[in-house]
Amino acid sequence: MKRAAFVLTLLVFFSLSLAQDVYRGSAIALHGDIKYPERFTQFDFVNPDAPKGGELVLAATGSYDSFNSFIAEGLTPTALGLIYDSLMYQSSDEPFTQYGLLAESIEVPADKSYVQYVLREGATWHDGVPITADDVVFSFEKQTTEGAPGIASYYADVSGVEKIDDRTVRFNFSGEPNSELPLIVGSLTIIPKHFWEDKDFTAVLTEAPLGSGAYRVGEFDMGRSITYERVPDYWAADLPVNVGQNNFDTIRYEYYQDTTVSLEAFKAGEFDFRLENVAKDWATAYEIPAKEEGRLITEAVPNNLNQGMQAFVFNTRLPKFSDPRVREALGYAFDFEWSNKNLFYDQYTRSNSFFSNSEMAATGLPEGKELEYLEKYRDQIPEEVFTTEFTLPVTDGSGNNRDNLRRAQELLTEAGWEIKDGKLTNAAGETMDFEFVLNSPTLERVVAPFVQNLERLGITVTLNTIDPGQWVERMRNFDFEMTSVRRPQSESPGNEQRNYWSSEAADTPGSGNFYGIKNPAIDGLIGDLISAPDRESLVAATKALDRVLLWNHYVIPNWYVPADRIAYWNKFGRPEDASDYGSSADFFTTWWIDEEKAAALVQGQ
Repeated sequence: MKRAAFVLTLLVFFSLSLAQDVYRGSAIALHGDIKYPERFTQFDFVNPDAPKGGELVLAATGSYDSFNSFIAEGLTPTALGLIYDSLMYQSSDEPFTQYGLLAESIEVPADKSYVQYVLREGATWHDGVPITADDVVFSFEKQTTEGAPGIASYYADVSGVEKIDDRTVRFNFSGEPNSELPLIVGSLTIIPKHFWEDKDFTAVLTEAPLGSGAYRVGEFDMGRSITYERVPDYWAADLPVNVGQNNFDTIRYEYYQDTTVSLEAFKAGEFDFRLENVAKDWATAYEIPAKEEGRLITEAVPNNLNQGMQAFVFNTRLPKFSDPRVREALGYAFDFEWSNKNLFYDQYTRSNSFFSNSEMAATGLPEGKELEYLEKYRDQIPEEVFTTEFTLPVTDGSGNNRDNLRRAQELLTEAGWEIKDGKLTNAAGETMDFEFVLNSPTLERVVAPFVQNLERLGITVTLNTIDPGQWVERMRNFDFEMTSVRRPQSESPGNEQRNYWSSEAADTPGSGNFYGIKNPAIDGLIGDLISAPDRESLVAATKALDRVLLWNHYVIPNWYVPADRIAYWNKFGRPEDASDYGSSADFFTTWWIDEEKAAALVQGQ
């Protein structure tokens, strides 16, 4: 009896140990605590009593010609993601925490070898068909095998997906333990198998797709406008993650060919809300009677978001930009201080990191865990990484940039380029000339002074402004020499970094590695970042990656502003508490139409 009792005790202990080695819950955080309890009723950043109704009209630039957002062909309409649900929903007041949406529960073992989801009973597509594990398996397999290259890269460590039963699906993982993978899978867009299975997934789609989200595609005029209609019987309307959100009955986007036209349309009252990205327009364009009368509101709303990097980007696949000394030299020709004073009304801060405005930006000299990561690649990265704090060229803002241009000339000479007959020329007799391609006329006044300084170095630059659709297509095929790109970043960088900087992505058309970066040290640091076991390690690995990117001079950093500059017609109600990591650009998920304000606005016109 004693032996039996002892064995039974061991079995109970062993069962409890196994149970403790598997996390099961309705939410999951990458690192740290989960803010909201198991049975929470709403997020803190919403108004649970927000009224539903009304139409929101917004603007988009360019055009669209397809509803297939999963491939590298065609242009899809703005905000198409409104029609789809994912397995989990990411809260915007935590760095990276997800709560159940399509999935009612999530299971992850301690060794991070898989993630398993149980789907909610009652989850349906807009046509009433239940959402099942077959849809989840189909979604993953279609998107990773026939979708855009970046999707396969993003889910590269998912070795397979299997249906356990109609409501249970498991994703198996390979490689080193990766704490982010369960959350990455949780963000997978789930699509209906019965809608897509008889269609060519690699082709553009011209009919409205079927979804499961809070909105569905309503009327549309291909390339000109699109309306999203709130689904009255949306299956997830009362889930805690949706309470107080999705308040507009319709959200309509009108397309304009450029931002100048759309700005004038906004001031004429043709749409409701505008996120302003042009410093000159923010400083001067909104001083109209409607603002003085309180009918038009402008606000600079501070945020704590990782600003990433906006920069002039080299295509380093080209021999002329393959030498980092050449890239560094051209950076001395950009006079940020003069531009900020004369073009930007002193609104901007210089971008000095690929993770600007965040704790992940590299500063000073590396130390601690960051230094440990870097030491592994010491023989593959510039020695300055260890000895010199990275700084950008600075001027007095007067426009006299002689010292910086002199330093640029020294670097170019070291790299084998000299002035001959007024042209910067290398030993092979090739001159330094290139096209700077832009996707908006508003950038021309910004780039022109930079081009003038380059000309003083003997470089010939052709400015070419093309429409956004053409620009996207050229970027997909890396068909450019220099351009301007903003690379946003999340609060918890992870697998997407492969798509931005890895050697594999450099050779994959449609990836985000526009720069052409092929650097084994950067490949290694991306792996370190992805496999970071805790937040402290993630920050250290990201700082190390940032430092190596900076010292290779792949871009000429531009600027950022740690705020959302928004303008809107005074017809909205909004929650009192804003989300810590959300953006005012996402306002339409939590704002609503205030009927009294809307009526007063109409009367005042």
